[in-house]
Parts: sequence; C-alpha cells; structure tokens
Amino acid sequence: MKIVVLDGYTLNPGDNAWTALEELGDLQVYDRSTPDEALARSAKADILLTNKTPVPYNVIQNAPNLKFISVLATGYNIVDITAARQRGITVSNVPDYGTNTVAQFVMGLILELSHHIGDHSNAVHAGAWATSKDWTFWNSPQIELYDKTMGVVGFGRIGRRVAGLAEAFGMRVIYNSRTPHPDSTQRHRTLQQVFAESDIVSLHCALTSDNIGIVDHILLEHMRPSAFLINTARGGLVNESDLSSALNSGRIAGAALDVLSSEPPSADNPLLTAQNCIITPHIAWAALEARKRIMKTAVYNIRSFLAGAPVDVVS
Repeated sequence: MKIVVLDGYTLNPGDNAWTALEELGDLQVYDRSTPDEALARSAKADILLTNKTPVPYNVIQNAPNLKFISVLATGYNIVDITAARQRGITVSNVPDYGTNTVAQFVMGLILELSHHIGDHSNAVHAGAWATSKDWTFWNSPQIELYDKTMGVVGFGRIGRRVAGLAEAFGMRVIYNSRTPHPDSTQRHRTLQQVFAESDIVSLHCALTSDNIGIVDHILLEHMRPSAFLINTARGGLVNESDLSSALNSGRIAGAALDVLSSEPPSADNPLLTAQNCIITPHIAWAALEARKRIMKTAVYNIRSFLAGAPVDVVS
C-alpha cells in the first residue's frame, strides 16, 4: 500500500515518530502541501492522511488507487465527503484525542484573563516591582473564579470536561446543547440564557451551516460587562467584527481565542487590535500526549481498514 501524508509536520515536528505507520506500507510523509502539490502527491496513493490540507473533488478524482482517507483530527470538513462516497472511498477521523489537553488549555486562557500572569511577569522583569512604592502591585484587576458561573456551549466530551474543571475551581456550570443531558448535574439553558447568566462563556460546539457567526452583537449584548468569552472550538462561530466592537466599547471585559475564522489571520482582522483579547495560534490540541494519541488512533484506523473492519468512519 502506498501511504501518503500531506501535512505531517504539525503532528510530528520531530517528537512523534512515524515508525508504526511505516510498518503498514510504503510511507511518504510531506511536511506541508500546497493545493497543487496535494493534487500531484495524492495521485498514486492508496491511503491518504491529512490534518488540515484540503482533499477536494479534484484530488479525489485524480487518485485512481485511493481507497482510504484518514483525517488526523476530529473535524473532517476539509474532505469532500460526497466525492469520496461516490468513489467508494472510506473516510475516518480521530474523534477523541484532545479532550484533556483542550480542556486544560481553556482553563489556562481563563486564568490568564483573570490574572494577566504573563504581563505581570514582564513588568517585574522590566523593573516595575523594584520601583514600586508598595510591597506588591497589579496592573489589572485580579479575579477569583470561585462562585462565578461558567457557561458551556456544546456539551460533548470537551465541554463536559471543561465543566468538571470549572466545578473544581468552585464555579457553577450551566450549559447549552442541541439535546439536554438528563443525567447531568449541570443545568441546561437556552443559548441566550447561557450568555446572559454566565461570567465566562466557553464555546465547544461544532461549526455547521446553521451556526456560522452565531456569536454576534445580539448574543454579545446579552453578556455581562464583566464577562469573558473563550473559543477553542471553531473561529467561524464568532462574528469577529462584532466581538471586536464589544471588546473596544467595554460591552464585555475580555476574550481569549485559540481559533479564528481565517488561520493564520489576515493583517486587517479586527481582533488583532481589540482590547483585552488574547489570541493563540490554534495550539490547544497540540500537547505531545494528544499528538501521540492521534498517531496511535490513525495507525489503528488504517489497520482496521486493511483488516476489512474500518472504525471511526465518517463516510
């Protein structure tokens, strides 16, 4: 089997060996692929692996030997599922690898908004503490999470894990999901209620055609002026212009985003200059432990496909 990886660098920048995958066939790993390169490199593949490099109609049609596509992530919108189905090509993903690392990152973003730890460390190194008239100082309000309300939008694996961590900090948790969870101890609310009642809202829902830009000026108007918005899900959930306006006008107190509508962002993205807006480069998923789980699951998915019993199938 000819196995081609279109964009392997983010999964394995040198610390997550391809050894187990090499045992399954003739492996060719490319760090990155442009659309034209993806078209050419996929042409002789029996099995194609991709993280974020699109696999559109023309790539699928130009690969006559292609039998299996393995997405090295949970989201599979980068693959033309209809074209794959028409060709009888099986597509799988890795649905559960980043629950703990993403939830941990969410709490890290919340703590940074609450304490601005990095800014205070920089201030100390710049001499601000040495010249302070008092034995302590702070450049931003210090916020205690205990007894605050956390609103979780989307209550899948990651959303529920975030809820558990928030409760460990002594927070109350409310959530919104398409289907209420009757076995949950947390309270289900409408989307508007979550935004209105929460001190912190964290997004954990999939991006669909129905919710693009759903976090707009209308929802943001429901939020408390002291509230924070966290997004580690998909950038397209947020109307970035509306969020920038809400931050700059003081309508809400802050935001922390690991995802944007276009990645990397263009220079004119309004969030780059918005007040109290933390932006990280889509790294909530990237802990080595999580990347090792992706590698292990991808290998298992391919083994299962070769054995005639594919798993984690999305098409």
